[in-house]
Amino acid sequence: MSRNVLRAAVAVVVAVGLAGGCSDSGGEQKTRAGGTEGAEPLKWGECDAPTPAEGGGQAPPKDWQCATLHVPLDYAKPEGETIPLALIRAKARDKDKRLGSLVFNFGGPGGSGISTLPGAAKEYEALRERYDLVSFDPRGVGGSAPVRCEDNKQLDAYYAQDNTPASAQQEKAFVDGIKQYQKACETNSGKVLPHVGTENAARDLDRIRQALGDEKLNYFGISYGTELGGVYAHLFPKNVGRAVFDAVVDPTKTSEEGALGQAKGFQLALGNWAQDCVNRGDDCRIQGSTAKEIEDNIIKLQKELAAHPIPGIGDRKLTESAATNGIAQALYSKELWPLLEQGLDEAEGGQGQLLMALSDALNGRDQNGNYSNIGAANTAINCADFKDRYTLAQTKAKLPAFRAASPVFGDFLGWALMSCTDWPVPGAWETPDVSAPGSAPILVIGNTGDPATPYEGARNMVERLGPGVGVELTYKGEGHGAYNSGDACVQAAVNSYLLDGKVPGANTVCTPTKTPSVAPSAPPEPLGV
Repeated sequence: MSRNVLRAAVAVVVAVGLAGGCSDSGGEQKTRAGGTEGAEPLKWGECDAPTPAEGGGQAPPKDWQCATLHVPLDYAKPEGETIPLALIRAKARDKDKRLGSLVFNFGGPGGSGISTLPGAAKEYEALRERYDLVSFDPRGVGGSAPVRCEDNKQLDAYYAQDNTPASAQQEKAFVDGIKQYQKACETNSGKVLPHVGTENAARDLDRIRQALGDEKLNYFGISYGTELGGVYAHLFPKNVGRAVFDAVVDPTKTSEEGALGQAKGFQLALGNWAQDCVNRGDDCRIQGSTAKEIEDNIIKLQKELAAHPIPGIGDRKLTESAATNGIAQALYSKELWPLLEQGLDEAEGGQGQLLMALSDALNGRDQNGNYSNIGAANTAINCADFKDRYTLAQTKAKLPAFRAASPVFGDFLGWALMSCTDWPVPGAWETPDVSAPGSAPILVIGNTGDPATPYEGARNMVERLGPGVGVELTYKGEGHGAYNSGDACVQAAVNSYLLDGKVPGANTVCTPTKTPSVAPSAPPEPLGV
């Protein structure tokens, strides 16, 4: 497959991560203490091409506009030093029926809204009729005081290291690699590291709302964006307009529980992919007459790569870690399933280019060897949020549970618990507080086949938001997220809510290619903007 085709296929995926807090006061008190009042007016102008930190690429079309909003570095000192937030928008097509702005966060944490929204805008054309589509680089990301750690050459080495060590020597190399990476983060970005957590990003969201001139925040959060939206709703419940949470991060899970949930989720998605392959019979290029046999062959390949990496891209080798990363990337979207089949087939034949390209996409590496800052920002935000810090002994003790959850991904995600072990900034919470009494209804969408944000997270988010706030919609599909699957049922429900204020019935269920199955409920209510 050509590189251009691969880039087009991989472009449909938005990388995601885990994040998760407890707070001791209500929304009004935190609003006052947060110093969110007095956002400056925005000066919109022509957009430049995304920076390397944002992922690079071409400038958006001429009808897109960009602006910079300055916000406090430390909200405890609202009149002190500021940092820039990069914003982008496409104005509503129907000016007479315009509803305001719809602000997107595509997840990560660490994903750049500046580079993502223009590329994904076709999926939201129906919403652009009446909304200005707006996104931004959260603090620490892309063009917004980005966290910087290692350089491109160092990152190539960092991502090539063995992330599932099997000997004392490998364990030492693994721990040393993490320490070196974290030291680079502290050296290059020590000033911003204490301030990149989700609560501060939520306060930034309210500054953005004010700067846009909107009385309420209309919001579309995907993956980590659902956690950011939940924290915003907790801090500013009266400022929530029409909000959608898709691919929901479970607010009841600690970092360890979230990682274990991902292990189960990716294993489930891999099993679904493998069964689809079996069902296609001779059309499937992978050996194995059952899904279990296919999974066993993947485990065999992982072990072979751990001992003998194979040619990848350029002079880089496809290691076990890179292969596992590439497999995970392909499970984010059903559109990438054919690439997973081809990549595994080629790897079994000794060629690792395709799996490495998938792994590079997840790590934010472009074809020229330049990395965006999504990895650095992801680590910095997660470590600023979560209190958990695991020793080597504690991590090793937890590995059996991860292996039981996923023979393919368990080791990889279990060892990742050490990502924040020696981080220079303490974490804020065990789990985030997303309780939002008094908020307008929030549409919460769970996908039963989602690998990165397992389905149960949607129900837990609804419960934590509180009575009368969270409204659950179930999509019985595959991949990460529901609206971007193109499913007509999901999109109709979301569009009806965001455009017309009609809240779907409680426990609405959408099944691909079928009409919605809606549980009896009260009639939809129109909402104010």
